[in-house]
Amino acid sequence: MTIEIVTTGGTIDKIYFDAKSSYEIGEPQIGDVLEESNLTVNYLITPLMRKDSLDIDDADRALIKKTVIESSAAKIVITHGTDTMIKTARFLQGIAGKTIVLTGAMQPARFRFTDAIYNIASAITSVQLLPQGVWIAMNGQVFDPESSRKNVEMNRFEKI
Repeated sequence: MTIEIVTTGGTIDKIYFDAKSSYEIGEPQIGDVLEESNLTVNYLITPLMRKDSLDIDDADRALIKKTVIESSAAKIVITHGTDTMIKTARFLQGIAGKTIVLTGAMQPARFRFTDAIYNIASAITSVQLLPQGVWIAMNGQVFDPESSRKNVEMNRFEKI
């Protein structure tokens, strides 16, 4: 079994450009995170786009969906910005034969204190154990996108 990891950008991939005094989405960070974690599962990383999730539109979602449908992998993790992660998860529902888990981070993966590593680990584990369908792995929980939301004030995902 190979897990395909599709990267779309978001905070998880943000890096700080000191000369610009700003954060921008850089190279996908998940490869470094997984390499440092001594993972023993087979995985393939597909860098699809580098966008803030607020900039992801339905054409981008269609590209994500096409990538998932055409993938030979039955287990797929998608790294995604948290602001529109639920919208994309809902867009992906109904794809037969796939277990799809979206994850992201509230702090960039390069930060010393980040939730990225834990969220990635949760997604990698969840995609191996969950039934077919679309899920979100954030904050130590697995969420159904139809009954969850991002609580901006508390900086976490929660069931509704």
